[in-house]
Amino acid sequence: MTVAKRIDGKAKAAELAESITRETAALLDEHGIKPGLAVVIVGEDPASQVYVRNKKRTAETCGFHSVQHTLAADTAQADVLRLIDELNNNDAIHGILVQLPLPGHLDEQAVTQAVTPSKDVDGFHFINIGKLTAGRTADAFVPCTPAGCMLMIADEIGGDLSGKNAVVIGRSNIVGKPMASLLLQANATVTVTHSRTRDLAQVVAGADIVVAAVGRPDMVKADWVKPGAIVIDVGINRVEKTVDGETKMGLTGDVDYDDVCTVAGAVTPVPGGVGPMTISMLMANTLRSARLAAGLEA
Repeated sequence: MTVAKRIDGKAKAAELAESITRETAALLDEHGIKPGLAVVIVGEDPASQVYVRNKKRTAETCGFHSVQHTLAADTAQADVLRLIDELNNNDAIHGILVQLPLPGHLDEQAVTQAVTPSKDVDGFHFINIGKLTAGRTADAFVPCTPAGCMLMIADEIGGDLSGKNAVVIGRSNIVGKPMASLLLQANATVTVTHSRTRDLAQVVAGADIVVAAVGRPDMVKADWVKPGAIVIDVGINRVEKTVDGETKMGLTGDVDYDDVCTVAGAVTPVPGGVGPMTISMLMANTLRSARLAAGLEA
């Protein structure tokens, strides 16, 4: 029985964070610049609180100037936009991240588009999305999760994906669509699938690279996967798991990891795969923003 390689996102992210920490120290030493990251969180969503804590801790570890603005769940949209405007005009801040999801009374698009493109380290602004789609990424910010996925794919099979078939499961603006753009830039032949795709398993089975980002626990099974394929699992689903007779809430991806490991060449686990890479790529984007703001090479 084939046992796929486990792609260790945690180790890769730690390696990346070490490099960012070194470059941050050099930037401060040589140019007197410390990258600044501001995180805005509205409300008390428990999962968001965990993500924000992790981002703040990583930013501080990397040597960044790290600021967190925690707003009440009922904060008016005008007040959120006012804060973003202040951060846009603060030279000590190079990256602004608005933690999603936002409370229902806030217009998510209006809030994310209020962040100036040069500080949009999440890569959600339409200008950054347009540059990515056009392949003009020299001064653009790429969404952190797809960027991290591409680094893991490159580690396994190289940066030039000429001749490779890639299937992206999911068409979200945060993962699916930017992932497709990055794979195209790397010369892969790309198919984007979604809930309306016919014979989804058959489409996926032709792929050398599978990126699952659909939010359905354990959906991708071994019989969906081409032998030797690289499988990147972006899904994070909270499910009940029974361990030693005790039922607890746990995390699982969109890929049935144990099943797919019997046929794939390499698979990312959940947790410990894509998640840590997302946070490290956020730090990489913030460092890049600080360098670009100072007129230095990214």
